[in-house]
Amino acid sequence: MIEWVMYIGLGAMLGTVGGLFGIGGGLIAIPALGVLFGLDQQLAQGTALVMVVPNVLLALWRYHQRNRIELRHALPLAVCSFVFAWFGSIWAVGIDAQAMRMGFVAFLVVLAAWNVARMFMRSAAPSPELRYGWPWLAVLGSFSGSMGGLFGVGGAVVATPVLTSLFGTTQVVAQGLSLALAAPSTTVTLLTYGWHHTVDWHMGLPLAVGGLMSISWGVKLAHALPEKALRSLFCGFLIVCAVMLACKL
Repeated sequence: MIEWVMYIGLGAMLGTVGGLFGIGGGLIAIPALGVLFGLDQQLAQGTALVMVVPNVLLALWRYHQRNRIELRHALPLAVCSFVFAWFGSIWAVGIDAQAMRMGFVAFLVVLAAWNVARMFMRSAAPSPELRYGWPWLAVLGSFSGSMGGLFGVGGAVVATPVLTSLFGTTQVVAQGLSLALAAPSTTVTLLTYGWHHTVDWHMGLPLAVGGLMSISWGVKLAHALPEKALRSLFCGFLIVCAVMLACKL
């Protein structure tokens, strides 16, 4: 019982972060489960996905309520993400756990460096409209889905900075579209990890309960923060996650 209360509390914290950044909470749940509970990389990713899937679905609905997500933009992202996440997750379950963890740290460092560099680049004012149409959205969905399936983060963490920088959209719109991309990819990735017995359901289910209780607060906070503040927090968040995992190597 005490363990469940602890897991629900952790899930509530992760759910708030997931709603704030539009990523479902998996990005910080994975290093947290590895560092605090000693789970190997695949088991941490699979267990985190139990929380991430319902969090992503609820966050997607909340974002859509506050800032309507265009189906013509979301559909190519979602379809391509689903297909390539499946391939990525099949690949992931067969990789050595230590090599996977090193790859995940490198993945976070690259993302953090890119996000920090973007803060010093001159760019046009963000807009709710995208600069590029569906063929490029399909490419983004394919790449993000592959990374999401491989690392268990749904691909949203890849898609969000690309949408804000290359596609020129606002941070909030980017996070909403990224959640549309992440919803199918996280679902198929969880099914693949579960099929290969790399999920701790006893831990994952109370994490999911806690996440569902709090993720709406994160979404509300995301819409209240200034654009630059939200981007700065996202960069810091990536760096913290990379450091947490690097300490475990």
